[in-house]
Amino acid sequence: MRKPRGFSLIELLIVVAIILIIAAIAIPNLLRAKISANESSAVNTIRTVNTAQVTYQSTFPTVGYAATTAALGPSASTGCTTPNSTNACLIDWVVSQATIPATAKSGYYFAMGAVTSNGVNLGYTVGGAPAGFNQTGVRGFCSNEDAVIRFTPALSGSPATTAAVCAAYTALQ
Repeated sequence: MRKPRGFSLIELLIVVAIILIIAAIAIPNLLRAKISANESSAVNTIRTVNTAQVTYQSTFPTVGYAATTAALGPSASTGCTTPNSTNACLIDWVVSQATIPATAKSGYYFAMGAVTSNGVNLGYTVGGAPAGFNQTGVRGFCSNEDAVIRFTPALSGSPATTAAVCAAYTALQ
C-alpha cells in the first residue's frame, strides 16, 4: 500500500485558522500605529507652520502673519524663484496645499485663520483635522501665535481656525 502524500483537509484548516487568529491580533495594532504616525506628522506640520509664521512676520512686517497656508508655500506657476508675501516659500507644496478640498498630508487636512486689524495680520490660528476620523487620526490639533500646540481628543470635522476654538483645546505636553 502506498503512503499518502500532502496535507489532509483538517491540517490545512488548522493552518488557516492559526493565520486568521494572528491577523486578527496584528491588524488592529497596525492601524493604531498608523494613526499614531499620522498624528505625529500633524503635530510636526503645525510646528513647521509656527516657525514659518515667525519668519514670515519678520520678513514682511507690513503684512504681519500669513493669512493662509498657501501664502507660506511656493507659487503654483513659478515655484520658489521669487518669494514674496503671497508665496513666501517657507513651507513645501504638500503642506501648503493640504486643505479640505485638496489632498491631505499624512491623513490630515490643515486650515488657517488670521486676526486682521488695519490691514495687518496680528495673529493666526492653524489647525489640523483627520481626513478620515478613526481611520487616519482621532485627535485634532491647533496652535496660534503663542506657538503652544493644543489638541482635542475626538475631532471629526473641520480644523480649528479661530483662537477661541483653539483655546478650548488641551495643551500638548
